[in-house]
Amino acid sequence: MHCVKLLGQRLMARDFDRQVAELQVRIAILNGYTALGMPVTEAVG
Repeated sequence: MHCVKLLGQRLMARDFDRQVAELQVRIAILNGYTALGMPVTEAVG
């Protein structure tokens, strides 16, 4: 939750459906950053 708040403290949208969409976009961005930081492991042998 802390990382979600780093992208902005408040929701800009007033409508509930748009607030949900805004949070989904933020989560998608965080998942993209997380995917960039994950190491690629390969089996050896």
